[in-house]
Amino acid sequence: MQQLMFEGTGKLAWRQQPPLVLARPTEVKVRPLVVAACDLDRQIVRGQSPFAPPFALGHEFVAEILEVGESRTWQVGDVAAVAYQPSCGTCKMCRRGTTSACQRVPKTSMYGLGPVAGDWGGALSDVVRVPFPDAMLCRLPENVTPLQAANASDNLLDAYRCVGPQLARIPAGSVLVAGSGGISLLVVDAARRLGAGQISYLSPDRLHLERAEALGANAYPVKTWPDRFPSHDITVDCTNDPRALHALVASTAPGGFCTSPPMYFADVTLPMARMCMRGITFSTGRTNGAAGLPRMLEAISKGELDPLAIQPLIVPWREAADALLGGEPKVIIDRSLS
Repeated sequence: MQQLMFEGTGKLAWRQQPPLVLARPTEVKVRPLVVAACDLDRQIVRGQSPFAPPFALGHEFVAEILEVGESRTWQVGDVAAVAYQPSCGTCKMCRRGTTSACQRVPKTSMYGLGPVAGDWGGALSDVVRVPFPDAMLCRLPENVTPLQAANASDNLLDAYRCVGPQLARIPAGSVLVAGSGGISLLVVDAARRLGAGQISYLSPDRLHLERAEALGANAYPVKTWPDRFPSHDITVDCTNDPRALHALVASTAPGGFCTSPPMYFADVTLPMARMCMRGITFSTGRTNGAAGLPRMLEAISKGELDPLAIQPLIVPWREAADALLGGEPKVIIDRSLS
């Protein structure tokens, strides 16, 4: 089989790998059909992460089942969205809904990051093994396509958690999003669909500003991050920049919410005194892919969320490397395209 390998900054290549063998009878083999590039993938290929190459890329995907072990729930030919983090569904953490910390797999397990994340392979491969299919696979609603579902367990869920629960607490609250990447634009679209009031978007990137404005945000270019912005009820940090994070905390209204979905690769300080005195709730951390996947598919089915509204670049399988090295905020690789 072939996998798309990250081999160094700006270096991606398809490499032949030995046939994949199921490690346990409880597993299934799947063939990825549609793979969405995560914001983390953009950092990896640009050399902005600490993850050492080489390793297979990709973790947001929808797949067709090729081989079934002992599962009575799934059959060969079934199509399902795959949770990007392996998780069993039965341990204490999984039952709690914290499937990102499953106790039956190595810590921080996920597809597409190599040995540091359990060496599960990558979604940009001909074959991937799913260790706990009954917990990790989710059938698509009849009106949801694989293209729509590809990033449901990761970036779409990440965007939703930045504004969904917050707008339930502060109806018609104002939202400020800063940074770049697909999550930032998904946040803008989710905020609009979920009833936000004013939506502001700040970025140094012209293409991101244009997309955010098309989604209904007031878009403002930023060359350097200031000390603060106008106050908003809900703020979202997609910058990977400690100075910008401080500015967003300073711009969060009393009783408001600040969320930082990206992964910082070094410790940063937070203005705890300001956050305490203003009653600001700050959140970060990985999403719980398997736990949140069914809700995201339901939201897409009902029209509450639309992951394709941000105009992702959709490319054929063999163009994945070039597309991932480009400047598009979101790329989706579709095996069905010639």
